[in-house]
Amino acid sequence: MYCTINESAYWYEISGQGDKVMLLHGFTGSSATWSKLVSLLEHNYQVITIDLPGHGKTKVDQPKSMDDCCSDIKTLLQVLAINMVHMLGYSMGGRTALSFAIAYPDMVQSLVLESASAGLESKKERTERKRNDLTLAQKIMVEGIESFVNNWENIPLFDSQKQLPEAVRKSIREERLSQHKEGLAMSLAHMGNGVQPSYWQCLSTLQIPVLLIAGEWDLKFIKLNKAMRDLFPEGNLIIVEKAGHAIHMEQSDFFGKIVSEFFRQNATMYTE
Repeated sequence: MYCTINESAYWYEISGQGDKVMLLHGFTGSSATWSKLVSLLEHNYQVITIDLPGHGKTKVDQPKSMDDCCSDIKTLLQVLAINMVHMLGYSMGGRTALSFAIAYPDMVQSLVLESASAGLESKKERTERKRNDLTLAQKIMVEGIESFVNNWENIPLFDSQKQLPEAVRKSIREERLSQHKEGLAMSLAHMGNGVQPSYWQCLSTLQIPVLLIAGEWDLKFIKLNKAMRDLFPEGNLIIVEKAGHAIHMEQSDFFGKIVSEFFRQNATMYTE
């Protein structure tokens, strides 16, 4: 379904009933990345997935910053008459989920961050990352989606995905290839790590349960998530064995179990 917000048409899907859970995908992803998790959660929760700006079926004519995106998500929830959600985000979606929770803490019941960061701490790091993201965005526009995907799926961050069954690898590749070059370039330029504010100083203010999930082979994000866990008042970290960056794809059954248990522990009584 589409919801028009600030002249942008956001694609979202809803299934199930109960406590509300919103799932936010990563860069080059879409709502489709959550299909297996949705099939598990929808028996006990009302699950909302959304295609973020520049991705999937969402139609965005004007660039969206992280703050713009979070404001639009708030509006979508208000349109749906949803006051509070459990929020789960992967990678870029994790940065978005964290940004939303900091901006609108009264709307987030609990927070799951999969392979996510709180942003880059120094101005120098952000400047360098912004430059690199803009270079990549320009390359996508010039060379097109297929060339980009061929390179993207072979970066070290995704090495562990090469161990996945062929059918799973094919579905991931097809999802990446289904994107539009303009959308991905816009996302890098306006919602990338280089332009996102650093939220490290805000983590200690977030008074909600937070679950951080990282894969054992994703050493960079293990280090980041350990540092983040120590700053959250109610933070916990699970390091998943035999997984890299995309735990929800690489260890989907175990990922579903730990996420379901976390939401169950932080559930509210639900009445129709």
